[in-house]
Amino acid sequence: MDDVAVITGGAGGIGYALAQRLAARGDRVVLADLHAGRAEEAAARLGAGHLGLALDVTDETAVAAVVERVENEVGPIGFWASNAGVATAPGLGSDAEWQLAFGVHVMAHVYAARTALPRMAARGRGHFLVTASAAGLLTEMDVAAYATTKHGSVAIAEWLAIRYGDSGVGFSCLCPQGVRTAMLADAPADSSTLAAGSLISPEEVADATLAAIAEGRFLILPHPQVAAYAQHRATDPDRWLTGMRRAWRKLHPSA
Repeated sequence: MDDVAVITGGAGGIGYALAQRLAARGDRVVLADLHAGRAEEAAARLGAGHLGLALDVTDETAVAAVVERVENEVGPIGFWASNAGVATAPGLGSDAEWQLAFGVHVMAHVYAARTALPRMAARGRGHFLVTASAAGLLTEMDVAAYATTKHGSVAIAEWLAIRYGDSGVGFSCLCPQGVRTAMLADAPADSSTLAAGSLISPEEVADATLAAIAEGRFLILPHPQVAAYAQHRATDPDRWLTGMRRAWRKLHPSA
C-alpha cells in the first residue's frame, strides 16, 4: 500500500498489532505513544523505515506538531488510528480521573480530527479509525469514567463519519470487548470485562479491523456477540438493565 499510517497508543496492545499488519503490507508506520522510549523500541522492532515518537494525545498542540512533522518528514498521512486508551480506578472515581479519561477517549479524537483529518480530506483519500470499546455500545460496570467516555468515543466517530463521510476519507469505529492487553493484565477476579466472555488477542483484533475496513464497514466488532447485546439493550432497556444489575450482584455478592 505504501501509505503513511499514524497509530496513537501504538507501542503495545491493539495499536502495535495493527502496526505489524500495516508494516507487513508495506505502509510506513509512525507509532505515537506517551512514552518515547517504548515507541522508539516498538518502531525498531517493525524494521527500517518506521518511526516511534512521544505524544500526549490530550495536548492539541502536541498532536498538531506530530501531524506537521510526519507530513514534512515521512509523507502524507493516509491512515490515522486514534487508538490510545487509559484505565482509571473503579467506581465513580476522582475529578482528575474523569478529566484524564475524557481527554484520552474523547478530546484526543477531536484533536486528531482538527489537525490530521483536514489534510486527508483535502487530498480526498485516507482512513480515520477511532478505537472505542464494547463499553461504548453497552457499558462497563466497574469504571464509570471508562464507560461514559467510551460512549463519547463512539459518538465522535459517528459524528465524523456523518460530516466527513463524503470527503473521500473512510471512517471506522472499533469496539472490542475483552482483549489480552496490559490494560487487563492486573484486572481483579471480579472484573466485569473478564466475566463477559473469553479474551481475544490484539492480533485477532487487528485482523478483524483491517478486514472490516477493506469491506467498508464503519462499526468493527471483533466479538460478534456484542451486536446481539446492543440490540437487546436498544429494544428493551429496562430488561437489559435488570440483567446487568443481576450480573453485578453475582460478581459482587457482598456489595
